[in-house]
Amino acid sequence: MRIVQNIQIAKATLLRRSPLELRDVPPLRQKIKVVFGEELAPEQAVERIIDEVRLKGDLALLNYTRRIDGVELDRLEVSKEEIASAYGKVEKGLISALSLAAERIQTFHLAHRRTSWVDKGLGQLVRPLERIGIYVPGGTACYPSTVLMIAIPARVAGVEEVIITTPPKGDGEVPAPTLVAADIAGASRIFKVGGAQAIAALAFGTQSIPKVDKVYGPGGLFVTLAKKMVYGWVGIDALEGPTETVIIADETADPALCAAELLAQAEHDTLASAILITSSPELAERISQEVKRQLVGLERRDIARESLETRGGIIVAASIDEAIDLVNDYAPEHLSLMVSNARSYLDRIRNAGGIFLGSPEAIGDYIAGPSHVMPTGGAARFSSALTVGDFTKVISLVALDDETLKELGPAAAIIARAEGLTAHARALEGWLGKASKG
Repeated sequence: MRIVQNIQIAKATLLRRSPLELRDVPPLRQKIKVVFGEELAPEQAVERIIDEVRLKGDLALLNYTRRIDGVELDRLEVSKEEIASAYGKVEKGLISALSLAAERIQTFHLAHRRTSWVDKGLGQLVRPLERIGIYVPGGTACYPSTVLMIAIPARVAGVEEVIITTPPKGDGEVPAPTLVAADIAGASRIFKVGGAQAIAALAFGTQSIPKVDKVYGPGGLFVTLAKKMVYGWVGIDALEGPTETVIIADETADPALCAAELLAQAEHDTLASAILITSSPELAERISQEVKRQLVGLERRDIARESLETRGGIIVAASIDEAIDLVNDYAPEHLSLMVSNARSYLDRIRNAGGIFLGSPEAIGDYIAGPSHVMPTGGAARFSSALTVGDFTKVISLVALDDETLKELGPAAAIIARAEGLTAHARALEGWLGKASKG
């Protein structure tokens, strides 16, 4: 791994992110040309897909599934029989693990539930969303954990319908672990649709797929661009970027564990960012060598290697305090503190999606309890990991009695007239007159 000892260079390279629109790679351009028969920017291709889904519904979904995924389908929805048979295709150990994870995720999120309240004529009414859509990446991959991490908090919040879309495999099937996880999590319906076309279907509805109130879930560039374009027609959770982690380590850290954490993140995707910041130049060298050693045995070593070479690295800071300053500025999705007296630094950390203290980041990916859906791309400066609150809305309630209205009304009327809103003031004064007679 490259080691950067100049902080300004680190900020200009490792700690510099590219805007969403610039996350483009030549293979994607080539794929667009094959599918559409002409050269289009990713934004243009996504816009075309969305427009066609709005106009043609299921016909467009089947068409794009054939052209993009290379799969010919005669129906989009996964049948109950397919879901039931999925259990026989999955090892019992995995079913038990998914069930345990589901239990822990539910227990954690039960503590996050908000309740309605009314006090002295004011209050809030907490209402769950009625129908939500979850996009689960698929195709050649399989992510049952993503299903659990989004669907279970939704159910805890009281969402009535949970609709899942996920791209099919080459044989037209959805991976069995994904179906089992969806069943465990209480999904209402599952559809074999991926990419931007799935997001458009959830946003506008088709003959088969119902329109939802809000769309959740990670995806590639097409999915992220589609979520950006349909926002306003439908709610979205966030514009997820490539996964990222930052490790802060001092001379007490285990180089082997540090390397393992970096590789665990790097194997996700060639666009993943795995960065370590340390105050020890000696530790930096040892970790770099350890990464080389551990890479050899990985199944996804080519992906991990490219990720580390293009977006990963080790930064040597003057101190742990300087490392924390860099983290707060970068606002990573995941932050791992592999330093002595780690808890003493917690109060100084302002920006991170999740903090891992003496625990592997991968435990949070699967089974710890909090949702692994966390803000990326620096969004941890202003947003949080997914919780039950993301599946609810709060309606303000104002029900003042006559005495309170007489106390507050005159001041409200003065403010209204100062803003030139005479009708507001007259309405207030009318209510005041009614309250006085009262």
